[in-house]
Amino acid sequence: MYLDIHKAIEEKMQKTISVFKEDLGGIRAGRANPSMLDKLTVDYYGTVTPVKQLASVSAPEPRLLLIQPYDRSAMTSIEKAIQMSDLGMNPSNDGKVIRLNVPQLTEERRKDLTKVVKKTAEDAKIAIRNERREGNESIKKAQKDGEITEDELKRAQDEIQKLTDKYVQQIDELVVKKEKELLEV
Repeated sequence: MYLDIHKAIEEKMQKTISVFKEDLGGIRAGRANPSMLDKLTVDYYGTVTPVKQLASVSAPEPRLLLIQPYDRSAMTSIEKAIQMSDLGMNPSNDGKVIRLNVPQLTEERRKDLTKVVKKTAEDAKIAIRNERREGNESIKKAQKDGEITEDELKRAQDEIQKLTDKYVQQIDELVVKKEKELLEV
């Protein structure tokens, strides 16, 4: 019984880590990366649509993103979405593609981005702890219902805590790596 709960909790924690990695990928470090636009959505004929569904995004140079819409009529909508976003970039449109020059990061912007990284990390840790709490509640309920013994309850709680520690440590390691990437000149 508690092995099923353990497995479910570990899957949720792994999912939290992968979402956290995606979020970190969207935080730019001064280099052009197509994943910078992953969270960007466009109002396309009244439907909120991710840019990556409307266009191909590539990084042909270290400081340049090229956005090539599949439908040219979406170009102005994509351009407007970029201008309204918090990316801090100005799109240039030549009628066929949209070019985004990725500016060099200032020291102040780097520090702001490290704060964003830390906040994102804290949110991920909170999610991990919530999954631990849910797991512990499930196991206590199973013990209360007589499905597992007191010893199994204790062992399961220890295992869940080990999982929690493991995934919180992974988050901390990812934060250190991302901060180093952001603060390098």
